[in-house]
Amino acid sequence: MSSTTEKIGRLANTEQTMNAFKRAISKITNAMLLPVIGITMFLFFWSIAAQNIHTSLGEFPGPVAVVEQFSSLFDEHLTEREKAAAFYQRQDKRNAAKLAMDPNYVTKIRAYTGKETFLDQILTSLVTVISGFLVAAIIAIPLGIWMGLSKRLNSALNPIVQIFKPVSPLAWLPLVTMVVSALYVSNDPMVSKSFLTSMITVSLCSLWPMVINTSIGVSSINSDLLNVSKVLRLPARTHIQKIIIPASIPMIFTGMRLSFSVAWMVLIAAEMLAQNPGLGKFVWDEFQNGSSDSLARIMAAVVVIGFIGFLLDRAMMQLQRRVSWDKSSVNI
Repeated sequence: MSSTTEKIGRLANTEQTMNAFKRAISKITNAMLLPVIGITMFLFFWSIAAQNIHTSLGEFPGPVAVVEQFSSLFDEHLTEREKAAAFYQRQDKRNAAKLAMDPNYVTKIRAYTGKETFLDQILTSLVTVISGFLVAAIIAIPLGIWMGLSKRLNSALNPIVQIFKPVSPLAWLPLVTMVVSALYVSNDPMVSKSFLTSMITVSLCSLWPMVINTSIGVSSINSDLLNVSKVLRLPARTHIQKIIIPASIPMIFTGMRLSFSVAWMVLIAAEMLAQNPGLGKFVWDEFQNGSSDSLARIMAAVVVIGFIGFLLDRAMMQLQRRVSWDKSSVNI
Protein backbone atom coordinates (compact mmCIF):
# COMPACT_ATOMS: atom_id res chain seq x y z
CA MET A 1 0.00 0.00 0.00
CA SER A 2 2.77 2.40 0.95
CA SER A 3 4.72 1.63 -2.25
CA THR A 4 1.62 2.39 -4.33
CA THR A 5 1.18 5.70 -2.51
CA GLU A 6 4.84 6.55 -3.12
CA LYS A 7 4.47 5.78 -6.83
CA ILE A 8 1.40 8.00 -7.05
CA GLY A 9 3.29 10.76 -5.23
CA ARG A 10 6.26 10.45 -7.60
CA LEU A 11 3.97 10.52 -10.61
CA ALA A 12 2.24 13.64 -9.25
CA ASN A 13 5.58 15.35 -8.66
CA THR A 14 6.75 14.40 -12.15
CA GLU A 15 3.55 15.78 -13.66
CA GLN A 16 3.94 19.05 -11.73
CA THR A 17 7.54 19.31 -12.88
CA MET A 18 6.53 18.73 -16.50
CA ASN A 19 3.75 21.31 -16.25
CA ALA A 20 6.16 23.86 -14.77
CA PHE A 21 8.66 23.08 -17.55
CA LYS A 22 5.96 23.53 -20.20
CA ARG A 23 4.91 26.87 -18.68
CA ALA A 24 8.54 28.04 -18.66
CA ILE A 25 8.98 27.01 -22.31
CA SER A 26 5.75 28.79 -23.21
CA LYS A 27 6.89 32.00 -21.50
CA ILE A 28 10.26 31.89 -23.26
CA THR A 29 8.54 31.28 -26.60
CA ASN A 30 6.14 34.19 -26.13
CA ALA A 31 8.83 36.52 -24.81
CA MET A 32 11.69 35.75 -27.22
CA LEU A 33 11.06 33.24 -29.98
CA LEU A 34 7.85 34.72 -31.43
CA PRO A 35 9.23 38.31 -31.57
CA VAL A 36 12.39 36.99 -33.28
CA ILE A 37 10.25 35.13 -35.83
CA GLY A 38 8.15 38.25 -36.44
CA ILE A 39 11.21 40.48 -36.92
CA THR A 40 12.85 37.91 -39.24
CA MET A 41 9.76 37.73 -41.41
CA PHE A 42 9.55 41.53 -41.53
CA LEU A 43 13.21 41.82 -42.62
CA PHE A 44 12.69 39.14 -45.27
CA PHE A 45 9.67 40.86 -46.84
CA TRP A 46 11.41 44.23 -46.55
CA SER A 47 14.39 42.86 -48.51
CA ILE A 48 12.14 41.40 -51.22
CA ALA A 49 10.11 44.61 -51.53
CA ALA A 50 13.22 46.85 -51.60
CA GLN A 51 14.63 44.95 -54.59
CA ASN A 52 11.49 45.68 -56.60
CA ILE A 53 11.18 49.40 -55.81
CA HIS A 54 13.23 51.75 -57.99
CA THR A 55 13.26 55.51 -57.42
CA SER A 56 14.97 58.48 -59.03
CA LEU A 57 17.74 58.09 -56.45
CA GLY A 58 18.20 54.38 -57.08
CA GLU A 59 16.94 51.20 -55.48
CA PHE A 60 14.95 51.48 -52.27
CA PRO A 61 17.26 50.60 -49.34
CA GLY A 62 17.00 47.16 -47.79
CA PRO A 63 18.12 46.10 -44.31
CA VAL A 64 21.77 45.61 -45.37
CA ALA A 65 22.03 49.12 -46.84
CA VAL A 66 20.49 50.62 -43.70
CA VAL A 67 22.94 48.76 -41.43
CA GLU A 68 25.82 50.06 -43.56
CA GLN A 69 24.55 53.60 -43.10
CA PHE A 70 24.46 53.15 -39.32
CA SER A 71 28.16 52.36 -39.47
CA SER A 72 28.80 55.31 -41.78
CA LEU A 73 26.86 57.72 -39.54
CA PHE A 74 28.80 56.57 -36.48
CA ASP A 75 32.11 57.05 -38.33
CA GLU A 76 31.01 60.58 -39.29
CA HIS A 77 30.28 61.28 -35.63
CA LEU A 78 33.77 60.14 -34.60
CA THR A 79 35.37 62.22 -37.37
CA GLU A 80 33.47 65.32 -36.31
CA ARG A 81 34.53 64.78 -32.68
CA GLU A 82 38.17 64.55 -33.78
CA LYS A 83 37.78 67.82 -35.68
CA ALA A 84 36.28 69.47 -32.59
CA ALA A 85 39.11 68.22 -30.37
CA ALA A 86 41.71 69.48 -32.86
CA PHE A 87 39.94 72.87 -33.01
CA TYR A 88 40.05 73.30 -29.22
CA GLN A 89 43.69 72.20 -29.10
CA ARG A 90 44.66 74.84 -31.67
CA GLN A 91 42.66 77.43 -29.76
CA ASP A 92 44.37 76.57 -26.47
CA LYS A 93 47.83 76.75 -28.08
CA ARG A 94 47.02 80.09 -29.69
CA ASN A 95 45.74 81.55 -26.41
CA ALA A 96 48.76 80.19 -24.52
CA ALA A 97 51.14 81.77 -27.03
CA LYS A 98 49.39 85.16 -26.80
CA LEU A 99 49.42 85.00 -22.99
CA ALA A 100 53.15 84.27 -23.06
CA MET A 101 53.71 87.39 -25.17
CA ASP A 102 51.24 89.56 -23.22
CA PRO A 103 50.24 88.47 -19.66
CA ASN A 104 47.35 91.00 -19.76
CA TYR A 105 45.82 89.46 -22.85
CA VAL A 106 42.17 88.43 -22.40
CA THR A 107 41.74 84.98 -23.88
CA LYS A 108 38.88 84.38 -26.28
CA ILE A 109 37.10 81.02 -26.13
CA ARG A 110 35.06 80.21 -29.20
CA ALA A 111 32.77 77.23 -29.49
CA TYR A 112 33.26 74.73 -32.28
CA THR A 113 30.68 75.42 -34.98
CA GLY A 114 30.89 72.23 -37.01
CA LYS A 115 27.77 70.47 -38.24
CA GLU A 116 25.67 68.41 -35.87
CA THR A 117 26.12 64.68 -36.37
CA PHE A 118 23.35 62.09 -36.42
CA LEU A 119 24.03 61.20 -32.77
CA ASP A 120 24.00 64.89 -31.81
CA GLN A 121 20.61 65.29 -33.44
CA ILE A 122 19.26 62.25 -31.62
CA LEU A 123 20.33 63.81 -28.32
CA THR A 124 18.82 67.18 -29.30
CA SER A 125 15.47 65.57 -30.12
CA LEU A 126 15.45 63.58 -26.87
CA VAL A 127 16.19 66.65 -24.73
CA THR A 128 13.50 68.63 -26.54
CA VAL A 129 10.78 65.97 -26.30
CA ILE A 130 11.45 65.22 -22.63
CA SER A 131 11.44 68.94 -21.78
CA GLY A 132 8.18 69.54 -23.63
CA PHE A 133 6.58 66.46 -22.09
CA LEU A 134 7.55 67.47 -18.55
CA VAL A 135 6.16 70.98 -19.05
CA ALA A 136 2.90 69.46 -20.31
CA ALA A 137 2.75 67.01 -17.38
CA ILE A 138 3.30 69.78 -14.81
CA ILE A 139 0.28 71.61 -16.24
CA ALA A 140 -1.98 68.74 -17.32
CA ILE A 141 -1.94 66.41 -14.30
CA PRO A 142 -2.93 68.98 -11.64
CA LEU A 143 -5.51 70.43 -14.05
CA GLY A 144 -6.91 66.96 -14.76
CA ILE A 145 -7.16 66.18 -11.03
CA TRP A 146 -8.95 69.47 -10.43
CA MET A 147 -11.37 68.81 -13.29
CA GLY A 148 -12.03 65.29 -12.00
CA LEU A 149 -12.84 66.61 -8.52
CA SER A 150 -15.03 69.49 -9.68
CA LYS A 151 -17.94 68.79 -12.04
CA ARG A 152 -18.46 72.51 -12.58
CA LEU A 153 -14.85 73.08 -13.61
CA ASN A 154 -15.01 70.02 -15.86
CA SER A 155 -18.15 71.37 -17.54
CA ALA A 156 -16.45 74.73 -18.05
CA LEU A 157 -13.13 73.47 -19.42
CA ASN A 158 -14.12 70.29 -21.24
CA PRO A 159 -15.35 72.12 -24.38
CA ILE A 160 -12.00 73.92 -24.63
CA VAL A 161 -10.10 70.64 -24.28
CA GLN A 162 -12.26 68.94 -26.90
CA ILE A 163 -11.79 71.83 -29.37
CA PHE A 164 -8.01 72.02 -29.10
CA LYS A 165 -7.35 68.27 -28.75
CA PRO A 166 -7.58 67.45 -32.50
CA VAL A 167 -5.54 70.48 -33.64
CA SER A 168 -2.52 69.40 -35.69
CA PRO A 169 0.96 70.42 -34.49
CA LEU A 170 1.52 71.91 -37.94
CA ALA A 171 -1.20 74.44 -37.12
CA TRP A 172 0.36 75.35 -33.76
CA LEU A 173 3.91 75.67 -35.07
CA PRO A 174 3.59 78.99 -37.02
CA LEU A 175 1.76 80.60 -34.09
CA VAL A 176 4.32 79.40 -31.57
CA THR A 177 7.18 80.55 -33.81
CA MET A 178 5.73 84.06 -34.09
CA VAL A 179 5.01 84.33 -30.35
CA VAL A 180 8.49 83.12 -29.36
CA SER A 181 10.13 85.50 -31.85
CA ALA A 182 8.09 88.42 -30.47
CA LEU A 183 8.49 87.72 -26.75
CA TYR A 184 11.86 85.98 -26.46
CA VAL A 185 14.21 88.82 -27.36
CA SER A 186 17.68 88.63 -25.85
CA ASN A 187 21.23 89.41 -26.94
CA ASP A 188 22.51 86.47 -24.89
CA PRO A 189 19.71 83.86 -24.77
CA MET A 190 20.03 80.97 -22.33
CA VAL A 191 18.37 78.61 -24.81
CA SER A 192 17.87 78.94 -28.54
CA LYS A 193 14.59 80.06 -30.07
CA SER A 194 14.42 76.86 -32.12
CA PHE A 195 14.52 74.77 -28.93
CA LEU A 196 11.76 76.86 -27.31
CA THR A 197 9.61 76.68 -30.44
CA SER A 198 9.84 72.89 -30.67
CA MET A 199 9.40 72.40 -26.93
CA ILE A 200 6.29 74.59 -26.66
CA THR A 201 4.74 72.93 -29.72
CA VAL A 202 5.34 69.52 -28.16
CA SER A 203 3.84 70.70 -24.86
CA LEU A 204 0.69 72.06 -26.50
CA CYS A 205 0.02 68.78 -28.31
CA SER A 206 0.86 66.62 -25.27
CA LEU A 207 -1.48 68.38 -22.85
CA TRP A 208 -4.81 66.98 -23.94
CA PRO A 209 -4.41 63.18 -23.53
CA MET A 210 -3.06 63.71 -20.02
CA VAL A 211 -5.81 66.13 -19.03
CA ILE A 212 -8.58 63.88 -20.34
CA ASN A 213 -7.28 60.61 -18.88
CA THR A 214 -6.43 62.17 -15.52
CA SER A 215 -9.85 63.76 -15.14
CA ILE A 216 -11.58 60.50 -16.13
CA GLY A 217 -9.42 58.52 -13.70
CA VAL A 218 -10.20 60.88 -10.82
CA SER A 219 -13.93 61.11 -11.54
CA SER A 220 -14.31 57.32 -11.76
CA ILE A 221 -12.67 56.45 -8.42
CA ASN A 222 -14.55 53.79 -6.43
CA SER A 223 -17.11 55.42 -4.15
CA ASP A 224 -16.02 53.19 -1.25
CA LEU A 225 -12.61 54.89 -1.24
CA LEU A 226 -14.25 58.32 -1.21
CA ASN A 227 -16.52 57.25 1.66
CA VAL A 228 -13.49 56.09 3.67
CA SER A 229 -11.94 59.51 3.20
CA LYS A 230 -15.16 61.17 4.38
CA VAL A 231 -15.40 58.92 7.43
CA LEU A 232 -11.80 59.68 8.38
CA ARG A 233 -12.39 63.38 7.65
CA LEU A 234 -9.14 63.67 5.75
CA PRO A 235 -7.98 67.18 4.88
CA ALA A 236 -8.22 68.07 1.18
CA ARG A 237 -4.47 67.77 0.63
CA THR A 238 -4.25 64.38 2.37
CA HIS A 239 -7.37 63.22 0.51
CA ILE A 240 -5.69 63.96 -2.81
CA GLN A 241 -2.32 62.48 -1.80
CA LYS A 242 -3.58 59.29 -0.15
CA ILE A 243 -6.81 58.54 -2.01
CA ILE A 244 -7.16 60.39 -5.31
CA ILE A 245 -3.68 60.07 -6.81
CA PRO A 246 -2.98 56.38 -5.90
CA ALA A 247 -6.41 55.30 -7.14
CA SER A 248 -6.13 57.16 -10.44
CA ILE A 249 -2.48 56.28 -11.20
CA PRO A 250 -3.39 53.74 -13.96
CA MET A 251 -5.43 56.28 -15.92
CA ILE A 252 -2.90 59.05 -15.33
CA PHE A 253 -0.10 56.91 -16.74
CA THR A 254 -2.26 55.82 -19.66
CA GLY A 255 -2.59 59.49 -20.53
CA MET A 256 1.14 60.05 -20.03
CA ARG A 257 2.05 57.16 -22.32
CA LEU A 258 -0.31 58.43 -25.00
CA SER A 259 1.10 61.94 -24.61
CA PHE A 260 4.69 60.75 -24.85
CA SER A 261 3.90 58.97 -28.13
CA VAL A 262 2.14 62.07 -29.44
CA ALA A 263 5.02 64.27 -28.26
CA TRP A 264 7.62 62.21 -30.13
CA MET A 265 5.61 62.24 -33.38
CA VAL A 266 4.89 65.95 -33.05
CA LEU A 267 8.53 66.80 -32.46
CA ILE A 268 9.76 65.06 -35.62
CA ALA A 269 7.12 66.85 -37.70
CA ALA A 270 7.91 70.21 -36.08
CA GLU A 271 11.66 69.81 -36.66
CA MET A 272 11.06 68.96 -40.32
CA LEU A 273 8.75 71.91 -40.94
CA ALA A 274 10.65 74.55 -38.94
CA GLN A 275 14.12 73.20 -39.74
CA ASN A 276 14.96 73.10 -36.06
CA PRO A 277 17.91 70.91 -35.01
CA GLY A 278 17.00 67.27 -34.42
CA LEU A 279 16.06 64.06 -36.19
CA GLY A 280 13.30 65.73 -38.18
CA LYS A 281 15.78 68.19 -39.69
CA PHE A 282 18.16 65.32 -40.44
CA VAL A 283 15.45 63.53 -42.45
CA TRP A 284 14.52 66.68 -44.35
CA ASP A 285 18.16 67.59 -45.09
CA GLU A 286 18.81 64.12 -46.48
CA PHE A 287 15.67 64.34 -48.61
CA GLN A 288 16.86 67.69 -49.99
CA ASN A 289 20.39 66.38 -50.46
CA GLY A 290 19.31 63.78 -52.98
CA SER A 291 22.51 61.73 -52.93
CA SER A 292 22.67 58.02 -53.67
CA ASP A 293 22.84 57.28 -49.93
CA SER A 294 20.01 59.62 -48.92
CA LEU A 295 17.26 57.00 -48.96
CA ALA A 296 19.27 54.60 -46.82
CA ARG A 297 20.13 57.38 -44.36
CA ILE A 298 16.47 58.44 -44.15
CA MET A 299 15.44 54.83 -43.55
CA ALA A 300 18.09 54.55 -40.83
CA ALA A 301 16.59 57.65 -39.19
CA VAL A 302 13.09 56.13 -39.47
CA VAL A 303 14.26 52.97 -37.70
CA VAL A 304 15.91 55.02 -34.95
CA ILE A 305 12.80 57.20 -34.51
CA GLY A 306 10.61 54.12 -34.13
CA PHE A 307 13.02 52.38 -31.77
CA ILE A 308 13.35 55.46 -29.55
CA GLY A 309 9.57 55.81 -29.44
CA PHE A 310 9.33 52.17 -28.34
CA LEU A 311 11.96 52.69 -25.61
CA LEU A 312 10.21 55.82 -24.32
CA ASP A 313 6.94 53.90 -24.02
CA ARG A 314 8.65 50.99 -22.23
CA ALA A 315 10.31 53.44 -19.85
CA MET A 316 6.94 54.97 -18.98
CA MET A 317 5.47 51.50 -18.47
CA GLN A 318 8.28 50.54 -16.06
CA LEU A 319 7.79 53.78 -14.16
CA GLN A 320 4.09 52.99 -13.89
CA ARG A 321 4.92 49.55 -12.49
CA ARG A 322 7.03 51.16 -9.78
CA VAL A 323 4.46 53.70 -8.61
CA SER A 324 1.21 51.78 -9.18
CA TRP A 325 -0.28 49.60 -6.46
CA ASP A 326 -2.04 47.44 -9.07
CA LYS A 327 0.82 45.74 -10.95
CA SER A 328 -1.55 43.62 -13.02
CA SER A 329 -2.93 46.70 -14.77
CA VAL A 330 0.41 47.33 -16.48
CA ASN A 331 0.55 44.63 -19.12
CA ILE A 332 0.64 46.30 -22.54
